[in-house]
Amino acid sequence: MNTATLAPSPTDLQIAQCASEPIRVPGAIQPHGWLAAVDWRSGGLVAFSENWATLLPSPPDALPARIEGTLDAVSGVRPGLVDGEGPVSCGTLTVGERRLHVSGHRIGPLAYLELEADAEDAGNRAPIYSLARHLVPMMQRTSAVTELCRVVVAEMKRLTGFGRCLAYRFDADGHGEVLAEAIDAGYDAYAGHHFPGSDIPPQARELYRINHIRLIADANYEPVRVRFVDGRDGTALDLSQAALRSVSPVHLEYMRNMRTLASMSVSIIVGGKLWGLVSCHDHDPKQLSWQTRMACEHLGQLLSLQIEAKEENEQVTEQLRLRQLTLAIVSHLSDSDATLQRLIEEPGPLLRLARATGAAVILNDTCWAVGETPDHATLLALGQWLGNRIDEVWHSDRLPVEASSLSELTETSAAQALGPTAGLLAISISKLHRHHIVWFRPEIVQTIVWAGDPRKESATGQDSRLHPRRSFSSWKQQVSGRSLPWTQGEVHAVQELRQALIGIVLRRAEEMAEVAMELGRVNKELEAFSYTVSHDLRAPMRHIAGFVDLVLEMEGGALSERSRRYLAHVKEASAHAGQLVDALLDFSRMGRSAIKHSSLNTEHLIDDLIAEQTSMNKERRIEWSVQRPLPRLWGDPVLLQVAIRNLVSNAVKYTRPRDPARIEIAGIDSDEGVGLSISDNGVGFQMKYVNKLFGVFQRLHQTEAFEGTGIGLASVRRIVERHGGQVEAWGEADRGARFRFTLPTRAMQEAQAQDPLAPSPADSGALPPVVPIASASERPARTDTTLF
Repeated sequence: MNTATLAPSPTDLQIAQCASEPIRVPGAIQPHGWLAAVDWRSGGLVAFSENWATLLPSPPDALPARIEGTLDAVSGVRPGLVDGEGPVSCGTLTVGERRLHVSGHRIGPLAYLELEADAEDAGNRAPIYSLARHLVPMMQRTSAVTELCRVVVAEMKRLTGFGRCLAYRFDADGHGEVLAEAIDAGYDAYAGHHFPGSDIPPQARELYRINHIRLIADANYEPVRVRFVDGRDGTALDLSQAALRSVSPVHLEYMRNMRTLASMSVSIIVGGKLWGLVSCHDHDPKQLSWQTRMACEHLGQLLSLQIEAKEENEQVTEQLRLRQLTLAIVSHLSDSDATLQRLIEEPGPLLRLARATGAAVILNDTCWAVGETPDHATLLALGQWLGNRIDEVWHSDRLPVEASSLSELTETSAAQALGPTAGLLAISISKLHRHHIVWFRPEIVQTIVWAGDPRKESATGQDSRLHPRRSFSSWKQQVSGRSLPWTQGEVHAVQELRQALIGIVLRRAEEMAEVAMELGRVNKELEAFSYTVSHDLRAPMRHIAGFVDLVLEMEGGALSERSRRYLAHVKEASAHAGQLVDALLDFSRMGRSAIKHSSLNTEHLIDDLIAEQTSMNKERRIEWSVQRPLPRLWGDPVLLQVAIRNLVSNAVKYTRPRDPARIEIAGIDSDEGVGLSISDNGVGFQMKYVNKLFGVFQRLHQTEAFEGTGIGLASVRRIVERHGGQVEAWGEADRGARFRFTLPTRAMQEAQAQDPLAPSPADSGALPPVVPIASASERPARTDTTLF
């Protein structure tokens, strides 16, 4: 087995010369026929092959006139020729004792007439009749393309009498794979073998797409020159549609190296493209009649139609399957909150959609994966790499090669980082964020059997031209670093999924916008109501406290001790009610006031708050720990100061039973944004009550234990959420609590305003685990918890 890579040995210049050979204008024909080019309108001779002298012996000066006179018998068919179409039969001619068949075609202003030896009509045994009578029903009964090809090559071998007939298709790189073969004894078998794309250069494949049949009767022929009547060089004559066109000397040498002296190729055209060829070979020279060649060309057309129909049926079936999977994915997502990481929760349809072994959703510096995928760091590097390369969809079946620049983003080479992954299919969801859905396929090591070493040999001898290879023995190549290729159906399916996902996200965004508008209206009404109520209650609360003072002052001596105690309770209750009213009024104002953004220096603010709390609690021992630097926040300085002050005072209040009290303040810089974290070793709380902390008037303790109105944390949440951020709490009874909030940065807020598909920061991840700032042995036991 040869495991070398497929790399030609000759120079690039030689290969370029081979690929650019002017095969359409060789200036010569094969010697088994005669060619004449006439003016399409007048019928005057324009060019002719030099072998006409063997058919019409005459002096060279008189030969053009003799050719025109001979062709007068078929001049009536000339106006019926259609420009650009293939040759058609123009009848027969008898020249001397020779019966000749005439075919014609037209290219621009010239009509081409080709004469060859004619064969008698075989009646019901004619090739065309045989095709219609027997072969077409057999082709219709086949269920697969390979079976269809086997039927066709067997029939074409029977029609032509060639010793070997094979059918092969081209892949995306131009290499041919033999699908079916019919051979006689003594011929090399090529079934399952591959032929390199260099055997048929691009210009030759294009010519096969235009001219659907080509016969080389004898690989040892001597070309017959073509010349113009006016003396011009015959290489100016376009022979692309001529059946007698002479072929490249390199190809004739290729045939002789293959022990093939006669060959015929019939094009398989599917969807307007060259899908493959039916190629016939014989060890001896072989001539075929016009009727037989036309039967073979029609057989190639029937084969093309059948392949196209079968492939279209397969595509429709595959598209239906993929559409059902897409609908299942979209249905699952529609029933959820429409965040794309929900796709990973039901991975079955997602993986089957692309026949993948792994998939991942990548969002900036966060990802969610399922199945066999590269590690977390490589996925993030892939997201960054894809962000600069795709707009909608990108795919590759040789990712380690095409993503070699990944080594710049990882600590290892691309192959090491990707591991067994070799195939990638990716779609982009957002143009402003690295938001991708990617599918992965593993490496599939393949062994390809070539018909001979596919590398061409260098020029030798004195001719300095490129020579074809001389051996066609089986030559094995092991191909690694590649996965199964992604089909057009799979690429189209993920494009449809992309459009559906964008539609869901947009629709959900519209729904959320409508809900937000309605909530905004209701909130404004509630804020107006709370503002009115709290404003109107302030005066009655003050009146109650004032009248109690008057009664005590005027009638205090006549009142009993019980009465004075009751009045004291009334005054205390009215004072507390007044505090609640003031807090409610401040809370309502927070939702009504406009946010004025600017940069807030949290370092200075925290220093001022620590100094303030130290001054107010001189009798307590409080240990402050500030992890600098602290981030700058983008928001309303007044509102943010209120929120941070509430959190700091909250920590001071609930560490009152501790000596010493420990309060830690740290900055946060994450995917969600920037913010602060405030931890303490206070009384803490039970996590089952965490959802009650941020509600208005929600209290987890008795007022006698810790003073407060029950509105402080609700104010914090309102301020943070008005800035587009999030606030979270963690606590454990007798072990302390931690509160943290994050706000989007200025850049994130501007990007969110520009891109409605951008997920909110809260979608990127969950709160990481928290480590208490003091051990349990340092903290006293506690049975109740109260906040604010």
